[in-house]
Amino acid sequence: MAQLRIALAQVNPTVGDLDGNAGLIVEWAARAAAAGAHLAAFPEMMLTGYPVEDLALRGSFVEASRHALERVAARLADEGLGDLPVVTGHLDRPPVGLVRAGQPSGLPLNAAAWLHRGEVLVRSAKHHLPNYGVFDEYRVFVRGDRLPVVRVHGVDVATAICEDLWQDGGPVGVAGEAGAGLLLVLNASPYERDKDDVRLDLCAARAREAGCALAYVNMVGGQDELVFDGDSIIVGADGSLLARAPQFVEHLLVADLALPAAGPTAEPGRTPVDAHDGTTITLDRIVLSPRPVPAYPVAPQTVAAPLDDLAEIYAALVLGTRDYVRKNGFRSVILGLSGGIDSALVATIASDALGPENVHAVLLPSRYSSEGSVTDAEDLVKRQGINARIVPIADMVDAFEDELDLHGLAAENLQARIRANVWMGLSNEHGHLVLTGGNKSELATGYSTLYGDSAGGFAPIKDVFKSTVWDLARWRDAQAGVDLPFLHPFAQEPIPQAIIDKEPSAELRPGQRDIDSLPDYAVLDPLLADYVERDLGRDALVAAGHDPALADRVIRLVDLAEYKRRQYPPGPKITPKNFGRDRRLPITNRWQEH
Repeated sequence: MAQLRIALAQVNPTVGDLDGNAGLIVEWAARAAAAGAHLAAFPEMMLTGYPVEDLALRGSFVEASRHALERVAARLADEGLGDLPVVTGHLDRPPVGLVRAGQPSGLPLNAAAWLHRGEVLVRSAKHHLPNYGVFDEYRVFVRGDRLPVVRVHGVDVATAICEDLWQDGGPVGVAGEAGAGLLLVLNASPYERDKDDVRLDLCAARAREAGCALAYVNMVGGQDELVFDGDSIIVGADGSLLARAPQFVEHLLVADLALPAAGPTAEPGRTPVDAHDGTTITLDRIVLSPRPVPAYPVAPQTVAAPLDDLAEIYAALVLGTRDYVRKNGFRSVILGLSGGIDSALVATIASDALGPENVHAVLLPSRYSSEGSVTDAEDLVKRQGINARIVPIADMVDAFEDELDLHGLAAENLQARIRANVWMGLSNEHGHLVLTGGNKSELATGYSTLYGDSAGGFAPIKDVFKSTVWDLARWRDAQAGVDLPFLHPFAQEPIPQAIIDKEPSAELRPGQRDIDSLPDYAVLDPLLADYVERDLGRDALVAAGHDPALADRVIRLVDLAEYKRRQYPPGPKITPKNFGRDRRLPITNRWQEH
């Protein structure tokens, strides 16, 4: 056996910031070297950020990535880190000689590179290109067909990228046939509820399949709708968990591994191998350091405990909100604070993400606002220490109604749109990003006013069903005084209990209640999950136990609201199917479930 100390850099790049991301590679490689690592690895597409979407189709961006890769290799050497092998994801293109028939040479690659002593030692690319959910990599990438196996201190290390782990055949199987002692997988795997357990099981299964230890380094941070949770993992050849990084924070996971020493028959060179998926992969063997390092004392392994369900959802919402605001150049946010549960949770997420001093709330009482709504909102402001102002809108509504003869729903929506005008105006005046307060239940059923409560720049709870909104509010209050990296240290519960207990209402007409227009959320949300996230048709919904008449009504509500959702701001994805990149339905559509 041979010893190898590896460092997995679970870091937060920004799409398009090549210089900033290169700086992160150098900074965290230095940390790895200081920890005595023999090998440092970074996430998928680290140098460019992920996903780059159609930026990959711009030849100028591809070339910029290639040049940045060469510069960061040289910079690592210049800063005394050249002897540390560094593996990182980047955007590349195939050399002219390797282009398949019918493919232009400019098509990009989702690539990985080994950097060593100022040079790009070897390049490879993702073999399996995902084309489901939020992924459409067939649109922008060419499939890779090389598997690097690099000998580091007497251990053969194979490299694969994200989806290669999720599909049968390809690099994982070839790594086993190549006799690799370690399979290193670079990932940009977005967070979904309960996905961490699936990842661990997958890593364990693939390690057993390849017959070697597996190191899974994942990105962390927010990128538009996606949130990457880290949760980097190392498992042994038998699938046992050896080390694990915490979720939703940058972290350097350093682990000492006892791995099989490479055999004498594994000579440098390139060999075509059947990938067992109808393709051939070229096995690319390179020797960096043939002999194992002398035995050394092993440091204790880090195995971070996964967060519980509500904690990881809340952490994802905080991280997604923080990164969207900061990566897009904003310093502060503004939102309408109604005294209801949705705006209360959004304000709390914003306080945890940005600090209460950077959160601005506007209380907008109308003729139908209850006294409790105003006092409850004021209580929240006091508890959290956020900035707040009161802007009554009754006179503004009267002024509009003097000019327009509006009744019923049109009159109700007028109030919502006047409120949106107020916070959008303050946003323009002071440079705040407007946070939208709608939840997934309302967004699904169209229970929101277009250009009213749907207005804004980012929607923190867009992918959170109403029932979960209450669960998160109760969970957050229970964490008062608890030390978690994604929570602000409030001295008391940040959300008043009166807001949690209050029956929900838009307060756009006298005595209005959500239940007047929508089913009870305890009944509605499971039906929405089945229709929206599981794509069950009407008969399947009924077979699953949902009331037939209610299924018909909800299907109609969801289908009619597609045009509203298309105009809604982005928000963090936490479920298997969000309204956004995951779910793409035509607005003009005469198909109806029967």
